[in-house]
Amino acid sequence: MELTHDELAGIVDLFGALSPSELATAGDELAFKRGADLDDPDVDAALAAYRLVAFDPDTIVERTTDDRLLAPGPTAFPALPDGAEDLPHILDVDACTPDRAALGAVVEERFRADAARAVAEDDHERIARLIDVSYDLETWAPIALDGVRDRLDAAAGD
Repeated sequence: MELTHDELAGIVDLFGALSPSELATAGDELAFKRGADLDDPDVDAALAAYRLVAFDPDTIVERTTDDRLLAPGPTAFPALPDGAEDLPHILDVDACTPDRAALGAVVEERFRADAARAVAEDDHERIARLIDVSYDLETWAPIALDGVRDRLDAAAGD
């Protein structure tokens, strides 16, 4: 059984945020319910695609954990895989609501670093993708990316 990036975001969205280990446990529970084996979810790829975002919970949610947490990201279209609606009853995880402005600031910082790296590496494919992500990010959180998008646009025109 394989979970798409949007299904990973959907599972996380059920709880507001999950640690990577909690997300893995949720995937294992779904696979067990289906009588299938779970392919290792590619959380890193979902993070790179901004389908999931990672953050330190200290200032963003009221939840005690030593792990970083994952939340649905600006490019996600959270989708619940079959059987996921039972996960809140199965997992011992408190739901939380990440502060969108604080989460947006964390993602903005990462986005700006990604954009600078893509421009420095002259990675036109990544630059084009980040231009699209910038619009999603501005809709998702109260941030403005006009300046960084202008730099991306200029680099894309080379």
